[in-house]
Amino acid sequence: MLKAIADVIRSVGGAVATVVTLPFRAVARLFGGAADTAHGRH
Repeated sequence: MLKAIADVIRSVGGAVATVVTLPFRAVARLFGGAADTAHGRH
């Protein structure tokens, strides 16, 4: 019983972590790309 609850909490926590980190990754990629272009690496 407790193991099932722990599994549910773990999966929900993983989903929340993914949703929370996705926007930050997108922003980081945007800023990283802008920085690379500004420095003339591409």
